[in-house]
Amino acid sequence: KEDYQTWHLLNQGEPCVMGERKIFKKRKPGAQCALGRDHSGSVVSEPCVCANWDFECDYGYERHGESQCVPAFWYNPASPSKDCSLGQSYLNSTGYRRIVSNNCTDGLREKYTAKAQMCPGKAPRGLHVVTTDGRLVAEQGHNATFIILMEEGDLQRTNIQLDFGDGIAVSYANFSPIEDGIKHVYKSAGIFQVTAYAENNLGSDTAVLFLHVVCPVEHVHLRVPFVAIRNKEVNISAVVWPSQLGTLTYFWWFGNSTKPLITLDSSISFTFVAEGTNTITVQVAAGNALIQDTKEIAVHEYFQSQLLSFSPNLDYHNPDIPEWRQDIGNVIKRALVKVTSVPEDQILIAVFPGLPTSAELFILPPKNLTERRKGNEGDLEQIVETLFNALNQNLVQFELKPGVQVIVYVTQLTLAPLVDSSAGHSSSAMLMLLSVVFVGLAVFLIYKFKRKIPWINIYAQVQHDKEQEMIGSVSQSENAPKITLSDFTEPEELLDKELDTRVIGGIATIANSESTKEIPNCTSV
Repeated sequence: KEDYQTWHLLNQGEPCVMGERKIFKKRKPGAQCALGRDHSGSVVSEPCVCANWDFECDYGYERHGESQCVPAFWYNPASPSKDCSLGQSYLNSTGYRRIVSNNCTDGLREKYTAKAQMCPGKAPRGLHVVTTDGRLVAEQGHNATFIILMEEGDLQRTNIQLDFGDGIAVSYANFSPIEDGIKHVYKSAGIFQVTAYAENNLGSDTAVLFLHVVCPVEHVHLRVPFVAIRNKEVNISAVVWPSQLGTLTYFWWFGNSTKPLITLDSSISFTFVAEGTNTITVQVAAGNALIQDTKEIAVHEYFQSQLLSFSPNLDYHNPDIPEWRQDIGNVIKRALVKVTSVPEDQILIAVFPGLPTSAELFILPPKNLTERRKGNEGDLEQIVETLFNALNQNLVQFELKPGVQVIVYVTQLTLAPLVDSSAGHSSSAMLMLLSVVFVGLAVFLIYKFKRKIPWINIYAQVQHDKEQEMIGSVSQSENAPKITLSDFTEPEELLDKELDTRVIGGIATIANSESTKEIPNCTSV
């Protein structure tokens, strides 16, 4: 015992360190004894009274001065926990908390300890609705999981309603059932307004989310005319499968452009300023999917076109696929060049999809177009005449396979005039449209004024006379009235009536036979 002496652990002169006062013993200088296994360096260890330095600022508080903790600018000390429900209590911080592992007692401990307070009722505030992955895009037919968050309010006493925007909504009495999210499957594509509504007896709050529901894009087909006029607007469209995809973004690339034209519409108008073959590419974006299609269009100052039809045996071998149509177009082109010796670069054949098989013949100006346009137009007229003569004489034929000979015809009433940028010319499609309009107008006028056209009512008049005659015969046989000689018609009158009846009957027969005659249409040619 005489070999040891005591010493006090001090912190800048203060005997209390981490809420404790400790006194140690150490061997005196010059002592020759050895320390045993049961030796303890500490002799006295007792708690200290809690002082300011035994506490630190609690969450949301900042230290001002040496010992004062005040709320930070972003923290509301009166806000209880989100899980605090009316009728329950929570510990409201005083701004201080005892340092971890500090063992002080009494003193300021009671003053700085968090106080229990009753949970106040609060209206919902700061309502948010989000998806679990944070994305605003969901796939059609797959689960979309929504999470509802609320900054303030009574989670246990607040009613929640979630409207998915597709006519379906769900309601919950509190937040407990929706802690893991709310799942929903959209059966159609589109943009849906998802609305969350929270309400209790103190107020309500609303949150909105716009969700894009997309369907994977499978295929896109670019529709462009085969030939266009330079400096004249051309309509271009894209057809996407499946059709119900919701909102799509279209990127249009023309020629060698480095920047696309971006639209939300599936069609666009464009004007080509340079002659030659131009490339058009459309890219369609739906969610994370991106597909594209590319077509070529020939641009010229002017051209002529004519619809073509084929012998019916071609339809039996038409698989209606783009590759087959392209091959058949090349075969027809070679057949025309062989028969007429027209330069190959002045002929373009476009075979249309569907049945019956049809195509359009484009007669193009030569590539080395000079300033003498009128002369070139005259040359083009001669080429058109040469081609039409060969087609009308059934000279353009090709062998599809051994034993299958196909004849190429000119489709009647579809000739397109010479096309240029002037307003007086039109295409073959316009002529077909005008023909349909005139036929419809004629049918309407006949129906409207049929009472004023004598021969329309002849058949009805003869039928009426026959019915009267039959009625008269029946009545005579039943009643057998007396007939006097004066009731008979004179011979001259009888002859006149007979002649009239023959004439009327002949006209009626002709009208009846003509009315049953089938009127040919474009599809039966």
